[in-house]
Amino acid sequence: MDALLQSTGLLHITWQQLTMLGVAAALLYLAIVRKFEPLLLVPIGFGALIANLPLNGLMDPPQGEAMGGLFHYLSYGLRLEIFPPLIFLGLGALTDFGPLLANPKTLILGAAAQFGVFASFFFAVLLGFTLPEAASIGIIGGADGPTSIYLTMKLAPHLLGPIAVSAYSYMALVPLIQPPIMRLLTTEKERKIRMTGNFDVPRWLRICFPIVVTIVGALLVPAATSLIGLLMFGNLLRECGVTERLARSSQNELINLITIVLGLCVGVTMDGNSFLKLETIKILVLGCLAFAFSTAGGVLLGKLMAKLPGSPVNPLIGAAGVSAVPMAARVAHNVGQEADPDNYLLMYAMGPNVAGVIGTAIAAGALLTLLK
Repeated sequence: MDALLQSTGLLHITWQQLTMLGVAAALLYLAIVRKFEPLLLVPIGFGALIANLPLNGLMDPPQGEAMGGLFHYLSYGLRLEIFPPLIFLGLGALTDFGPLLANPKTLILGAAAQFGVFASFFFAVLLGFTLPEAASIGIIGGADGPTSIYLTMKLAPHLLGPIAVSAYSYMALVPLIQPPIMRLLTTEKERKIRMTGNFDVPRWLRICFPIVVTIVGALLVPAATSLIGLLMFGNLLRECGVTERLARSSQNELINLITIVLGLCVGVTMDGNSFLKLETIKILVLGCLAFAFSTAGGVLLGKLMAKLPGSPVNPLIGAAGVSAVPMAARVAHNVGQEADPDNYLLMYAMGPNVAGVIGTAIAAGALLTLLK
C-alpha cells in the first residue's frame, strides 16, 4: 500500500504547486465565467493545471531509449520559434486593413501605443534586469502574445513562462485595464467626438499593401521578417481573391490548432517550483505598467490629433493602438458610447488596432537587432 501511495502524486505535491493550481483555477474562471479571451486563457489555464500535478512527466526529456514527455516535444514549436509566425499567418488572414488604408494617419496612433514597450524597458533595467531581459519584458506593452513569445525565446528564454502569461493575461484583461485610463485622460467632450470617413478601399490597394509592407518591413527591420512576412502573407491570401481555400484554412484550422498547442505549451511552463519567484512578480508588475503606458501613449497622441486641423479624431481610438485585435477597438467603441450612445467608433478604432500589430512586430525586430 505504501508503494502504491508513493507512486501517485498525492504525497509529492508541493505548496508551490498547490498555489499554481489556484492560479490555474483563476485563469479558467476568467475565461469560462467572465469570458475574458477564452480561446487563449482556457488552454493556458489548463496547461498550468496539468503542469502542477506531480510525477506526470509531461516535460521530461528523453533518457536513453525512453521517450520524453508529450510537451517536451510540443515545446519545440516555441523553442524553434515556429508557433508565433504561424499565429501571425492566421491573424493576417483574419485582418481587414481597410480601416487603416482608408485613414492612414491612424498608423501614427499604432506607433504611439508602443510607448509602453520602451518605458517598461527602462524601468526593467532600473530594477536590475539585463538589457535582453528588459526588452523581452517591455514588449508585453504591445499586448501581442505571439510577439512576446518570439522575442523572449530569442533574448531571454528562461523568462518565457512569466512573460507569456503576463502578455496573454493582460490581453485578456483589456476591458478592465484600459477604460479607467481612457476616462482619466480624456474629457467627456473629447469622448463624444464623432469621426467621419469612407471605408471603400480599392482592391488593387488592398493587394499591394501586404506586398509593400513586407518589402519595407524586411528592409528596415530584417529581424522581424518572419513575423511581418507571414502576417502580410496571410493578408494577401485574404485579399487577392484567388486563394479562398488557403485563406479559410489559415483563418480557421491553422490558427485554431496553433492557438490550442501554443496555449497549452505556455501553460505548462507555469510549474510552481520555477514560476513562484520575486522575479515573476516584478515581471507581472512591469507588464501591467507597460500596458498602461501603451494605452496612455495612444490616447495622448489622439488628444493632440483631435486639436489639429482636418477630419475630426476621437482620442479614444488611440488606446486601440495596442495589438489586442479586435478587443481594444471594441473597448474604445464601448467607452465612446458611454458618452454618446449614437457614436460608432469601432471601424475607426480598427485602423490603429491593426497598425499596432505591425508596430509591435517592428518594435520587437528593432530590439532584437540592437540586443541580439
